[in-house]
Amino acid sequence: MKSLRKQLSLSILLTLLITIGLIGLLSNWFINREFEKYITELGRERRENIVDDLGRQFDGFKRNWKLDYVHAIGMNALYDGYILKLYDAGGNMVWDAENHDMSLCGQIMNEISARMEERGAEGGFVDNTYEIDQNGKKVGAVSIKYYGPFFMNEADFNFINVMNTVLLVIGILSSACSVVVGCLLARRISRPVTKTAYIAKQISKGNYDIRFEPGTRIRELDDLADAINHLSDALKSQEKLRKQMTADVAHELRTPLTALSSHLEAMIEGLWDATPERLKSCHEEVKRLGTLVEDLGQLAKIEGENLVLNKSRIDLFEIVHTVSDTMKGEISKKNLTLSIEGSPVFAEADKNRFSQVVANLLSNVVKYTPEGGAIGIKVYETDRLGIVKVTDTGIGIPETELPLIFERFYRTDKSRNRKSGGAGIGLAIVKSIVNAHGGTVTAESIKEQGSCFTVSIPKEG
Repeated sequence: MKSLRKQLSLSILLTLLITIGLIGLLSNWFINREFEKYITELGRERRENIVDDLGRQFDGFKRNWKLDYVHAIGMNALYDGYILKLYDAGGNMVWDAENHDMSLCGQIMNEISARMEERGAEGGFVDNTYEIDQNGKKVGAVSIKYYGPFFMNEADFNFINVMNTVLLVIGILSSACSVVVGCLLARRISRPVTKTAYIAKQISKGNYDIRFEPGTRIRELDDLADAINHLSDALKSQEKLRKQMTADVAHELRTPLTALSSHLEAMIEGLWDATPERLKSCHEEVKRLGTLVEDLGQLAKIEGENLVLNKSRIDLFEIVHTVSDTMKGEISKKNLTLSIEGSPVFAEADKNRFSQVVANLLSNVVKYTPEGGAIGIKVYETDRLGIVKVTDTGIGIPETELPLIFERFYRTDKSRNRKSGGAGIGLAIVKSIVNAHGGTVTAESIKEQGSCFTVSIPKEG
């Protein structure tokens, strides 16, 4: 299996080489095409100049041609690849390059044909006739034979070869640079990814303190580093909660089991008589164990994927009144004041589950509110949400512990015994039920002044 660095290097190198190759080919094609256009236009202008030069060699007064100058123009044109035949106005031959030097004309034609065939150009010699005018009157005509549609001399070919060589050198240098750049870029990208893979392996082995320091100056890679660090923190927190939960479950089970075991052992050995009071105490411990197991079972069911909500249109205000009535006994025992405000608020929710939410919240504030305190419940709504707010004048929750109160087995007052303080599962159940409804539950508190729990669920399920 190839490494990421090698794959990136090969991919970047291949991309750059293909790009450079395409640019080179396109540049070569474009330069050749434009140069051919330039040579074609240059040939056209050269032929026009020949016609003009010959036109100036006709003496209008003497009605004859300056043959010495015509010969010079013809030979000069011949060396440039143009074979001339000059005629007078009557069509009579005045000067013919082939008659003057047949061998030279053949040699030049052969050289031009060989040169153009070597380049792979398609064409051949053509013969065009141009009229020669003087003062608007025809004085003759010239036949110009040349290689068409264009032809290049040795200097032109040298220029093209130099340009192709320059493009080739640029391509080679660019390829070499692309190899270096590709390797450096692949190294820069692969190094943090490789380091991330190493850190992920360390995290899988339980090393949650390892960290990836961002600073690659590549946004996606820095985001990946941040995600790995957040994952490490989350797993570390989950591991801590798991260990804490294991310890709490063991502690919650050990306390009633120890008391029950010691009571029964004393009765079996005859140290204690099996009085109704002692049997009742043992029964209370068994009930506590049953309650703990039932709470854990409910929490597992609620947090499981198979939780089914039997939603219907319910009145949150009515449920608050119903649950409060069932808890009047506990409220009266502590001489607490309960006030309920609001009006009917209807939402699509599971009636039994939402009743459990209100009951757990109310039970929690009753436990942590001192005698003579006050409890308030307010029910209201917004455009999309139905809201139940429960407040108390209890012991409050330290700000640092607010994020933890919805975790399993958490109790804000660690000094309370299990009978008065509960197992610390009630608020975890509240959070799970509210989340299952697509809602939220939040807590606010001021130490020694009281707490406020706010439950919000969508009115339309």
